[in-house]
Amino acid sequence: MVETQTQQAAKSPAWKRVLWMVAIYAGSVMALGIVATLFRLMMTAAGMKSH
Repeated sequence: MVETQTQQAAKSPAWKRVLWMVAIYAGSVMALGIVATLFRLMMTAAGMKSH
């Protein structure tokens, strides 16, 4: 019988699924931080200062 991905995912341990969610969340926060830093550097280079 062929198992679908959902059935296979349901068989994986809960800690593995939680670890994946934490890794995805941490990666997205880091990516957002990098993009924000790049925008800040570009704005500073263009002469825009916060004070």
